[in-house]
Amino acid sequence: MPESRYDCIVIGSGPGGYVAAIRAAQLGMKTAVVEKDAIGGRCLNYACIPAKAVLRAAEVLSETEHGKSFGVKVNGVSVDMKGVSAHREKVVKTLTGGVGMLFKKNKIDVIEGHGAITDDGNVRIGGQFDGTEIEAGSVILATGSVSKPLLGLQFGGRVLGTETGWALDELPGTLAVIGAGASGTEVASAFGRLGSNVTLLEALPQILPLEDEEIARAAARELKKQNVDVVTEAKIDGAEAKKDGVELTWGGETKKFDYLVIAAGRGPDDEGLGLSEAGVKTTQSGQVEVDGRMRTSLDRVYAIGDLVPVGPALAHKASDEGIIAVEDAAGMETHPIDYMNIPSVTFCYPQVASFGLTEKQAREAGHDVVVGKIPMGAVGAPTVYGDRGGTIKLVGESKYGELLGAHIVGVKAADMIQELVNAQALEGGFSEVARIVHAHPTFSEGVMEAARAADGWLIHG
Repeated sequence: MPESRYDCIVIGSGPGGYVAAIRAAQLGMKTAVVEKDAIGGRCLNYACIPAKAVLRAAEVLSETEHGKSFGVKVNGVSVDMKGVSAHREKVVKTLTGGVGMLFKKNKIDVIEGHGAITDDGNVRIGGQFDGTEIEAGSVILATGSVSKPLLGLQFGGRVLGTETGWALDELPGTLAVIGAGASGTEVASAFGRLGSNVTLLEALPQILPLEDEEIARAAARELKKQNVDVVTEAKIDGAEAKKDGVELTWGGETKKFDYLVIAAGRGPDDEGLGLSEAGVKTTQSGQVEVDGRMRTSLDRVYAIGDLVPVGPALAHKASDEGIIAVEDAAGMETHPIDYMNIPSVTFCYPQVASFGLTEKQAREAGHDVVVGKIPMGAVGAPTVYGDRGGTIKLVGESKYGELLGAHIVGVKAADMIQELVNAQALEGGFSEVARIVHAHPTFSEGVMEAARAADGWLIHG
């Protein structure tokens, strides 16, 4: 049974919520987490982690098929989607179980049920008006976001959100994906490599609309090699769900697909949270207004992650916001997140990673821009590993050598981007990165060479 009072109650146990709860416990707060579904939230159970598990299966298949170029011949390679599903479920169970163990280790109570905020900053379990009220010293709202259907469709049957898309235990013959942001591009890349014929539809002129134009074009070229038909500036005129598939009409033509994944548009998961009843200020889109310490308009109540309108919708962003919120509640000094310098990664093949300004944004902002750019194959390791495709692009400011942004498309992009984020955070510029000794042969040497290119003295190129 839950206690009648906690120093901190966190509603939601995703990467924002569970990290906030652990930090609160570390700071000596009596802490509880309210979860209406499964520990780990959507990220660990249905989204981020399942996605990467399926993407890894696609990666293993591709490596196996390309083994002959390394002198390794494998016959009879095939995809067993039930096996892929088993791998996915094992990963989810391991990681969510780990979160549960961390809760026990930190003496955090888990309250199963629906949590709602009250106008005096407490939490009601079971509903805004008919549940048990628990007194809270502070409350962290961390319920995340939910998929929104488009084109008059409803989720179910052959119409999927990304969460249910990753949960498929059969391989579609044909698959349509609407929305070529990070989530949609990952779905297309995974299922295309596993063997589905995928059509990726994006209303804007480029896939990955938030990425640098050159990097997005390079990613699109690679996607087209993976059984993916990339359609940009796609205006979908009609959609009809049937028992055996989904029909989409665009460009004067109607095509039928086994499944449709809608990866465009999400909204805050605020149903039943009691925001309006408690007087919590929200935006027109329903997201919760917060300041730099993640404080809402209601005293002692904080909101983080996809619930708030600031920053990218990323798990690691939510985690850091959770820490800031809890530390503020504990009376500690905090500082706002520099959202521009949070790394963003799309785990398609090859990976796309970035932070900061694109070249276009930097020029539009009036910076005296210098660009350092090299192909991934300019250094040794990508050739050794058979992954020469991709580009590293640094955007800098010429007068002081400031690193304004970095953009990478390549198989190790997710790991390589962090060095540049760290350099910028520690007030280093591209000239400092250029002179740091990097191990050889490694993919990270490419970062060094791109920095040298920005500094005007590229060696390998």
